Order: sequence, then structure tokens, then C-alpha cells
Amino acid sequence: MQNSFETLISTLSGWVWGPPMLTLLVGTGLYLTILLKGLQFRVLPLAFRIIFHKDHGEDGDISHFAALMTALAATVGIGNIVGVATAISLGGPGAVFWMWMTGLVGMVTKYSEAVLAVKYREKGDHGMRGGPMYYISKGAGLPWLGWLFAVFTALATFGIGNMTQANATAKIFESTFHIQPWVTGVVLMVLTALVILGGIRSIGKFTSFLVPFMIVGYVGSALVVLGLNASEIPDAFALIFKHAFAPMAATGGFAGATIASAMRFGIARGVFSNESGLGSAPIAAAAARTYDPVRQALVSMTQTFIDTLVVCTMTALVILTATPWTQGVSPGQLTSASFGETLGVTGEIIVAVATSLFAYSTLIGWNYYGEKAIEYLLGSRSIRIYRIIFIAVVIVGAMMDLEFVWNISDLMNGMMALPNLIGLLLLSKVVKAETDRYFKS
Repeated sequence: MQNSFETLISTLSGWVWGPPMLTLLVGTGLYLTILLKGLQFRVLPLAFRIIFHKDHGEDGDISHFAALMTALAATVGIGNIVGVATAISLGGPGAVFWMWMTGLVGMVTKYSEAVLAVKYREKGDHGMRGGPMYYISKGAGLPWLGWLFAVFTALATFGIGNMTQANATAKIFESTFHIQPWVTGVVLMVLTALVILGGIRSIGKFTSFLVPFMIVGYVGSALVVLGLNASEIPDAFALIFKHAFAPMAATGGFAGATIASAMRFGIARGVFSNESGLGSAPIAAAAARTYDPVRQALVSMTQTFIDTLVVCTMTALVILTATPWTQGVSPGQLTSASFGETLGVTGEIIVAVATSLFAYSTLIGWNYYGEKAIEYLLGSRSIRIYRIIFIAVVIVGAMMDLEFVWNISDLMNGMMALPNLIGLLLLSKVVKAETDRYFKS
């Protein structure tokens, strides 16, 4: 029975992430890029400057910086370590190119989501509330579709935002430190409870401290490895660009990959990591203190740049400048083995610590997304019950099969993305009008 269910989930995931979804995700990003005249390339420096500016006395619960850190907490997670490794293992080096494409077009998608999230947000019993369920319902006039998005978000929370994070952390701690998965699950469960029970202000304060520390630490460690393997970097880039458009034959322990698999796993894992198009991050953006939707949207846009074009790229280059990816090493161990090839046990420990921090921060960030979805569906009284269930599921994820958990996550991500992308396309003229108004003022 269990095998049949796992096969069903895998099949459904393959359907959802087939050519239509990939075309819709990338196509929406390309359309918005043209509509907004390449906004993500023109104003990126301005966006980074606004991050540290505080809009005092405005509606909202947390600063631009805290909103960005909360969203980054949710996105910089296992997708940046195990997700990149999975993309390369199943799609070959060319998958990295397609991850980059999701990042480049995803920046403007993330911007558009945030514009709408702040524009259509409203005050609730537990602070500001907003996101695709609100702009689809209020802006596009499709309350049933907004309701569906909230349902899919509530379900996805337990996959992308919970079980995958706990699972990957437990596996890498078991292989590196010989700690039983249930022990890791219990520790993560307790630490998660300590933060999320305090609500968005507690989450914002915590992520503002943790996220910059963990990103700088991980990227810095990756740069050390790449510095020691500098001679291999040109070959790594050559593999990425060549096999984005040409199949890769089997070599060593690598089974080979087609162009289609490079695209599928590159885009799917890229979206899993940066969440552009899913509609999750604008839920955090809606909590920001700001006097203009475009200001927070510009800040939100930097999230995709940091996640995919910086952190994911570091992981990919470390893997491709090492040899374990050609030796049949499992995706769950690939990043650790690649760091370890250059830095020895120290490299493996760095990845284990980074995994735990990334996973923990993602648990914190995604819990907030789930809270807002549940609040939209069932009212504010349901939030406390949701938090308890979310905390309990952490230990379940720690002891589940990795491939099954990833398939569930891919499926739920796709189900979230569909109503959100429809809403973005229907409200694209609103995004353009808000953008034109801001830059002409």
C-alpha cells in the first residue's frame, strides 16, 4: 500500500512539473520582464540600498530588513544544499544553467508578487495579513482561486517548509555525527517551538540575527574551497553551459542526463530554492512596514538574487569542481562529500552545521506562511492548533524516506504555483501601473 502511494505521488509530481508548468513559470517571468522593461536588471542596486532603510510610522509589523530576512529564512534552506545536489545528480551540470534562469526571471516574478501582496494586504488580529490568497481574491476577483491557493499553501508547508528540512538535516547528521534521526527530529522540534510561538515579531527578530550569519558563513566557506580548486572553475562553467543544451553521457558513477531532465530538475529545484512564482514569500512581504508597495517589492526581489545566483551557485561550483558527483554519491551526501574532498572532515562538519541552520531557518519562515494560510481559511483561532501540528510534524519528517518527501514537496509546490501565476498574469497591469507611478514620482 505504501509503495503504491509513493508511486502515485511520484507520478503526480512528474505531471505537475511537466512542460506546461515549466513553460508557465518561465513564461510568466519572461512576460513580466518585458512588461517592466527588465526592471530586475535596471534597479537592483537601488533595491539593495532600500533593504536597510526604515519606514517609520507606517502600517506593518516588521522592517524591510526583517521581512527580507524572514523570507530568506524560508528560502535559503535544504534546497541550496541538497536541492542543488539533487538537480545535478538527476539533471547533470546543465541543470545549474536552468536554475540560474529561474533566478533571473524569478527576480521580477518575486517583485510582482510583493507589489500585489502589500497593495492588497489588510490588518488582522495577529498583525498584517496578505499574499496571493488576498490579491487573487480582492484584486483578481476570484475568491475561490484564492481559497485554493491557501489550501495548497497549508499543505505545502508540511513538505517544502517542514519535512524536507527535518529529513535532510537528520540524514546528514546521521552520516556525519552518527546521531539517530529521531534525536535530530526532537531537537529541531523543540528549537522550532521556542521561536514560532512568539509570532511574526519574534520570528523577524530571530531571522534578522541568524540569516545574515549563516549565509555569510556558508558562502565564505564555499569561496575557500573554490579558491583552493580555482583551476577547476573554468571546466565547471563549461560543463554547465554545454550540457544545458546537450545531453550528458554516463561517466563514472553518473548515469547521464538528457536536456529535458536538465531543464526539469534545474527549474524544479530552482523554484524549490528561491520560491519565485510559488507565492510564499509575498506573505512575509505583506508584514513589512512601508509606505509604498514598490519599496518592499524591490527589497523582496533581492531575495531571489541572493538565494539562487549567490548561494545555489556556490554549492553548484563546489560540487562540479570536485569528483564525488561522478562517483555515484547520493544527492543527500553529495555536497558534504564535495566539501570534504578539499577540506576533509572540517568540510563535512561545515556542511552539516550549514544544513542544520538552513533547515531550522526554513522551518521558522514557512511556519509563518502556513499560519497566514490557515488564518485565511479557518480564522485566527486556528493558528495555535496549527502551530502545535507543525511542530509535531518535524520529527515525522526526520524519519521519512528522502525521495518520497521531495516528491511530495515538488507536487505541493506546483499546486501552489498554478493559482498564484494565474493571479499574477491577471493583475500584471496593476503591477505595471504601480511601478510606473513609483518611478515617475
